[in-house]
Amino acid sequence: MSEKIANYTESQTEQMVALYQSGTTVEQLAETMGKSVRSIVAKLSREKVYVAKTYTTKTGEPAVKKDTVADAIGAVLQLTESETESLTKANKTALQKIFAALANSKPA
Repeated sequence: MSEKIANYTESQTEQMVALYQSGTTVEQLAETMGKSVRSIVAKLSREKVYVAKTYTTKTGEPAVKKDTVADAIGAVLQLTESETESLTKANKTALQKIFAALANSKPA
């Protein structure tokens, strides 16, 4: 069996973590260390220091995934898992409007 060759030495890992925590971007780290951005993100994730980017809408609100909206609708309507899964095929804007209408409706 062949030996596994480490992509990063202990010293490189310590330096990368320190730079990242001091504000260096993953793109800058990748260029400096001659690695891909994906490799840097993976290593920082394994070191439990990577913080994923948060995405916002054009209005500045945090972006919500379509699956999350479908799950919320499914919970309100007490849908089965397969019924909820089928909702994810719908347009995200339509799902958000349906959820808003459900949230604003009065129980019968």
